[in-house]
Amino acid sequence: MNLLNEPESCTLCPRECDVNRTLSPSGFCNNSLNIKAALASVHYFEEPSVSGTNGSGTIFFSGCNMKCIFCQNYDISQFNKGIAISVSDLAKTMILQQEKGVHNINLVSGGHFIPQIKEALKTAKSMGLEIPIVYNSNGYEKAETLKSLDGLIDVYLPDIKYFSDEYAVKYSSAPNYFANASAAVLEMYRQAGKNIFSPDGLIKKGVIIRHLVLPGLKEDSKKILLWIKENIGHNAYISLMSQYTPMYRALNTKPLNRKITTYEYQNVIDYFFKIGLKNGYMQERSSANKIYTPNFDFSGLIKGD
Repeated sequence: MNLLNEPESCTLCPRECDVNRTLSPSGFCNNSLNIKAALASVHYFEEPSVSGTNGSGTIFFSGCNMKCIFCQNYDISQFNKGIAISVSDLAKTMILQQEKGVHNINLVSGGHFIPQIKEALKTAKSMGLEIPIVYNSNGYEKAETLKSLDGLIDVYLPDIKYFSDEYAVKYSSAPNYFANASAAVLEMYRQAGKNIFSPDGLIKKGVIIRHLVLPGLKEDSKKILLWIKENIGHNAYISLMSQYTPMYRALNTKPLNRKITTYEYQNVIDYFFKIGLKNGYMQERSSANKIYTPNFDFSGLIKGD
């Protein structure tokens, strides 16, 4: 059964752990029903249409249903660093972010808290939240679960990390990653539809697919791009990221213990245009730097009713 209806038997994500999260932290994500978060901040390093000039109002959730050996946020994703906040706290944090003048509310890696996020969004909207809501995801989602967010999310910002299940299992312990991520992305498109931008270039509604090019995996990247072209179309917006920086367990794992080369990244970009894709964001090589990793000090989060 699904946590949306039966919290004693959580099957929210593709892992379908079927655990009782009402008792204590459990399952692959190691979380209970209590929302756990690590930071609410104004973030200027998302895609230009997301960050704009005033920044994106990010809220980073703790825990994750993947175990990426190269995760730059491993303190919160793998070690579950964070503090418990209520649904009401989360709603108030969103309102506080809006009061800072950010362009949107950016919910980062909250897939294991979807029922709670859903309620917080409804509460925040009743309190006056009116800026776009961005759902920032690792892509390892169940399309069925995402359907519960229909009408609440304006912009989806999903990863498609891998095409090959071999790499998904080896580097992220995520079996059947592409099958689930591709279905999830199609559901996101069903909900959000065609991208809509403001006159000054800020995204108001739609989907931007992110893909981080990994060392030695450029052919896998190309397979993802081809799938996007064939299943979504040449007008899809894709963020091709070159920011990979060896961190965490990847420091001792070849070929992930190095940055990508200029050739690898350019080869993927060339393929993007070769197959007729048109819309996207590319990164400067200087983006591959640890300085862009946030300091997860719990700041910005409202705690306690």
